[in-house]
Amino acid sequence: MSRALSIGDLRLPFPFILAPMAGVSDLAHRLISRSFGVTLAFTEMISARALKYGNKRCQDMLASVDADRPLGVQLVAGDQESIFAALEVLERHRFDVIDLNAACPVSKIVRRGEGAGLLKEPQRLQQLISLLVQRSGKPVTLKIRAGWDAASINATEIARMAEDAGVAAVCVHGRTRVQGYDGTVDYGVIRKVKAAVAIPVIGSGDVFSGELAMKMFGETDCDGVAVARGSMGNPWIFREITELLCHGTVPARPGKDEVISTMKDHLNLSMGLLGETVGVLTFRKFFVWYSHGFAKVRPLRTKALQARSLEEMLGVIEELRTLP
Repeated sequence: MSRALSIGDLRLPFPFILAPMAGVSDLAHRLISRSFGVTLAFTEMISARALKYGNKRCQDMLASVDADRPLGVQLVAGDQESIFAALEVLERHRFDVIDLNAACPVSKIVRRGEGAGLLKEPQRLQQLISLLVQRSGKPVTLKIRAGWDAASINATEIARMAEDAGVAAVCVHGRTRVQGYDGTVDYGVIRKVKAAVAIPVIGSGDVFSGELAMKMFGETDCDGVAVARGSMGNPWIFREITELLCHGTVPARPGKDEVISTMKDHLNLSMGLLGETVGVLTFRKFFVWYSHGFAKVRPLRTKALQARSLEEMLGVIEELRTLP
């Protein structure tokens, strides 16, 4: 298996990406992930409609720095006017790939005919993809699910259509919209998509470890894997995948000192980018994820979720050393 992954003219040394995650893949999370081997990282999912109306929070999601490259921007959109408006906003920002989300299962997104709702309207999806390919000037990728439900699996047909429209790669989450994140990932659907198109296929779903990344490669023959929830409080997953790809071995899990050091780095990044108050509040959920696996950690999680200052949060992080 080639260790490189090409998306348009962008060549990545290793075949994995940090997937876009609402409320998770902010700039601090991306930079921490890059320090463990990520090359291409995506912003949080951004509403083209919200960009159209000047929503500040969505505009803030586009914040980046030189070290945050190459960078992908993921849009969720359901109409051409919103895409036009979003592309005008994106012209003022540096990024390298643009992704259209046709996979988000959240009801409020689907009700607007966006996200996974587009899987039920392939013709409209094709129009939106074609518009992005023609107007963005960047490689365009598409994120899809296996289908709407078990009776309407159409990932292969959607992927072929996307390839015809000029998409540079397609990312397939091996669940239906109805499944959400329940049940198991269908590797067979991803494998069928890979066999049906010539563009790179990126497998997505339940990549929670280096071993599961290798299982995704082996079961689907995909060209790359997207790591999403598996990176939450676990940036070491990218080191694991790299080690397995290069040497076939699984590195030791990080010790307590490395976990604590990485947590502090992440907290300081968050605070430096967002200010102390917002940075600490934003880091609270990351504390919960980083502390997964620590015994008797519940009281410290409660304290972390109440911390409001850098001093308080650093104190709780240090208390992890006292746990067995």
